[in-house]
Amino acid sequence: MKIISSEKKEKNEVELVIEVQPEELETAVNKAFIKNRSRISVPGFRKGKAPRKIIEKMYGVEIFLSDALDDILPDVLRFAMDETEFDIVGYPTITDMDVKDDKRSAEITLTAALHPEVTIGEYKGLSAPKPVIEIPESEIDAQIETTRERNARMEKVERPAEIGDIAIIDFEGFIDGVAFEGGKGDSHELTLGSGSFIPGFEEKVEGMEAGETRDIELVFPEDYKEDLAGKPVVFKVTLNELREKILPELDDEFVKDVSEFDTIDEYRADIREKIVKTRQQDVDETFENILMEQIVESMEAEVPDEMVNEQLDLSMKNFSSRMSSYGMDPDKYMQMMGVTPEVFRERMREGSEKQVRIQLALGKIAELEGIVVSDEEIEAEYKEASERYKMEIGKFKETVARDDIIHDLKLRGAVKIVVDSAIVEEFNEDDAKKTKSKKPKLKKQS
Repeated sequence: MKIISSEKKEKNEVELVIEVQPEELETAVNKAFIKNRSRISVPGFRKGKAPRKIIEKMYGVEIFLSDALDDILPDVLRFAMDETEFDIVGYPTITDMDVKDDKRSAEITLTAALHPEVTIGEYKGLSAPKPVIEIPESEIDAQIETTRERNARMEKVERPAEIGDIAIIDFEGFIDGVAFEGGKGDSHELTLGSGSFIPGFEEKVEGMEAGETRDIELVFPEDYKEDLAGKPVVFKVTLNELREKILPELDDEFVKDVSEFDTIDEYRADIREKIVKTRQQDVDETFENILMEQIVESMEAEVPDEMVNEQLDLSMKNFSSRMSSYGMDPDKYMQMMGVTPEVFRERMREGSEKQVRIQLALGKIAELEGIVVSDEEIEAEYKEASERYKMEIGKFKETVARDDIIHDLKLRGAVKIVVDSAIVEEFNEDDAKKTKSKKPKLKKQS
């Protein structure tokens, strides 16, 4: 094969004309003959035994050309992508196939999108607000209380029910003296104060004692099920048993039971450190996000659909992996959301295009800054990523191309240049509202 011509067109595309030379086309035609000869009948020959020249003489030399061209087209596409001097993205589209009169050679015309030319404005010395992280003691207290709740024990008590108790109840609901479907339960565990039942129910169980039966008169909320909304109801409730939640004492022994620490002070310090680390990651990502948006706003580039669609494919793949890791079926999740896969994908288009623009901008910065990635950095990234994905490093190297690792590391280097040179502004409440938007992130290898 050889490239006969390559011409840049409008809309940031290139047209390539590839010649399939006689020996290549002959190999493909012969392969098509071997594949199809058993289905062709020729008088005087057993099925599948007629020579190719006899078949071509009887049916015409074009008989195997269509299959031959179908077979050779993937090689033509790969050749075009490997040999062209243009930086193309996605896969070329076949726009014409011209088989020469002698049927011994062919010219394939392809159109491909080009990697866009990118122009960016200032990317150093940008400014953005960044809050100072402050962790109040009440936040640490709340986490400790949650842990105490998880480690609480239940103890049967003989006294009137109080908010916070676990009430084991039988109940049945009646509307106009008639029991309704779904309004009955036996030995139901109800945490008083949890808001599990309709408003007012749990408050009226408060004060009951084990063995007591009580009629509770209520009205269903207006926004309840259509057949029950706004209707008065009487629940006949029997309290079978009452259990009190006993929280463990907040002392050093509790700390030893629930953590690797020996004292409350050490435990609190660890909780604070973890909260600060998580909060700092969020703050840094938001700060970076604002800077990236400024850079993208000043960028000029015609982003081809092929790049956006490729990012969309990756986003859909990552979504499916994430749902699967949560034990959820992606298709069922979309059904629950009331959308088809096509609609869900289209909703992700804007975010995918934004990610592509960020990557293009960072790629341009890496080029302008002459960022070079060392072999040591590449190996370290392979090691860290293989451990993160719990894969043997050799297998991971087979899965993720070295060029992809280099590309990612260059983009990260560009981010570092932008962030390190940025000016931190004072943070206020208006900034807090602005930074609640989604954070675009760099493409992750998978």
